[in-house]
Amino acid sequence: MSGSIPFDRAAEYYDLTRGLSAEGVVRTTAALSEALGDAAPVLEVGVGTGQVAIPLREAGLDVVGLDLSRPMLERLRNKTDGGVSVPVVEGDATLMPFRDETFGGAYVRWVLHLIQDWRRVVHETARVVRSGGRFLVSLGSYGGAQAEIQARFAAVTGVPNHPVGLAWDGWHQLDETVTGLGGEKLPDVTFADRDRDDLEHFVRGIEANRYSWTWAVTDAAARAEAAADVRAWAEERWGPLDRVPRATVDWRYAVYRLP
Repeated sequence: MSGSIPFDRAAEYYDLTRGLSAEGVVRTTAALSEALGDAAPVLEVGVGTGQVAIPLREAGLDVVGLDLSRPMLERLRNKTDGGVSVPVVEGDATLMPFRDETFGGAYVRWVLHLIQDWRRVVHETARVVRSGGRFLVSLGSYGGAQAEIQARFAAVTGVPNHPVGLAWDGWHQLDETVTGLGGEKLPDVTFADRDRDDLEHFVRGIEANRYSWTWAVTDAAARAEAAADVRAWAEERWGPLDRVPRATVDWRYAVYRLP
C-alpha cells in the first residue's frame, strides 16, 4: 500500500468538520470550472464525500471520482441519490485503475498531505490525463487561530502534527515534481473565503477525535486530557470560542499543464 491515511472512520462526520462556506463552494465551483474549461472527463483524486465534485457536476462538468475509502464513496452516493450522480471508482491514488490518457483534466484537494508517496500520485495523474490536460492542486491547511490550537494539541501530546505526505506549504516541492515530468506551471487560481465554522466547532471536533492529526494519539485518556487543556488554553486566549469572529482564508489551487 501507499502509506495513505484511510478516512473510513470519518465518513459519517466528515462533512460536519471539513468544508467551505456556501460562498466558498460557489467560488470554488466557478474557479475550477473556468480553469478546467471544456476538459472531459475530469478526475477528482480523493473525491471523498463529493464536496467539490457534486457542485461541479451540477454545473455541467463531467466529473469522475476516485477514492480509497468505500464508506466515503457510499456517503457520496447517498448524498446524490435521486439527484445529480457522480461516477466513482474505489481505488488507490498511487496505483490508479485507469488506462493511460483516460481523462481530459484532473484536480486534487486536501489529499496529498495524507499520502506518504504523494509524488506517485502526481505521476499517476500525469499518466491518466491526456497530453496538455490541466491538473489543479489545493494543499489546504489550518490557518490563524485554528493553526495555533492544532500546534497546542501537538505540544501537549508530544505527537507531531506534521503530515505523512506533502506539507501544507509544500508548493515548491509540488512545482518541482510536476515540472520534472515535463509539466508547465500556469497561474494559480486563488479566492478568499471565511471559515465555515467557529472555533467552538473546531475544538469540539478535537474533543470528539474527528481530525486525522488527533487519531495519532491512540490513548483515549491522554487525548481527552489534551483536548481539555487545549480548550482551557484557547478560552483564556480568545474568550468564548463561539464568539470569536470567523477568519478569512485565502485558498489556492496550483494549476499545471501536463505533458
